[in-house]
Amino acid sequence: MTTIQTTLVGFGFSAVTFHAPLIQALPEFTVRQVVSSQAEKVATVFPDAAVIATLEEALQDEQTELVIITTPTALHFDMAKQAIEAKKHVLLEKPAVVTIEEAEELMRLADQQGVRVAVYQNRRYDGDFLTIEQLIEMNEIGDWQWLESRFDRYRPVVRDRWREQKGPGSGILFDLGSHLIDQALALFGEPDAVVGDVLFQRDGAETDDGFQMTLFYGKRRVVLRSNSFIQGPTPRFELHATRGSYVKYGMDPQEARLASGQPIDHTFGRDEETNYGYLQIADQPPERLATLPGNYLGFYEALAKGLATGDLPVDLTDALKTMQLIEAVRLSSETGRKILRKEWEG
Repeated sequence: MTTIQTTLVGFGFSAVTFHAPLIQALPEFTVRQVVSSQAEKVATVFPDAAVIATLEEALQDEQTELVIITTPTALHFDMAKQAIEAKKHVLLEKPAVVTIEEAEELMRLADQQGVRVAVYQNRRYDGDFLTIEQLIEMNEIGDWQWLESRFDRYRPVVRDRWREQKGPGSGILFDLGSHLIDQALALFGEPDAVVGDVLFQRDGAETDDGFQMTLFYGKRRVVLRSNSFIQGPTPRFELHATRGSYVKYGMDPQEARLASGQPIDHTFGRDEETNYGYLQIADQPPERLATLPGNYLGFYEALAKGLATGDLPVDLTDALKTMQLIEAVRLSSETGRKILRKEWEG
């Protein structure tokens, strides 16, 4: 089998947790190079890969076909631009880049150079999201009317990490909000309007640490939120429809298993039975519904095919729509008004 020769840029939490184990588990990819200053750390994971100090030097490698960029978001545009101009395919960590103008420029460059740019939105492959998607597609609980999706945390103290420091691409709306928005767009497409509230609640907060937004789909609603002061369990998803409801607690287990170093096998994406959601049809008693298995490997499998066919699992067009909604949510929060789709579509 011909494998996709890959250069991995950055070797922090994202690269080590969300990318390296998946790449290693698939024969479709071979990591040739890692751009990092941590040669010893890289060698424990990719002993056969060359460790390169700079992206400029790494791009001189003619055999590299794909560049995976896992650095802080503010660095994505310049790095992706360099890789595209070197005629390499690119995978960017979500949400992609910092501004809509940067996303549009990368789309133009990629088309000009004949390469493809994908965006890593692994949460489309969470088991709970896949279960929600199936419930809606099969119309098992009737026509959906209300969806709530949350990433709640208890992190009341600001930590010393770039996502919590003032700067382009930081903040929880860019981080977790991009996941929730992407999932909503994947399910329902673009809304008619949005109302948002972006929060700076923690003492010493330099960037946003919470949000709540409502997406309007005619008479239907999607509510997305994240907060840093939530202790105890809250539903990850609530789906309410004309014939019943589905409520799911607990996070998809794949991130924790990747972080713990658990081997990726046929049980890797299975949810714990104690976290199965509650399905209630009309006035019947609730029953536990087995969560569909999550499948982060599925993203990379789809990426391998998409680099050849052009049918990427998530592309810059998807990312642009997510970023447009992020900006609309910020505008709504700043002005205290509903933002209509025509305003973010220009």
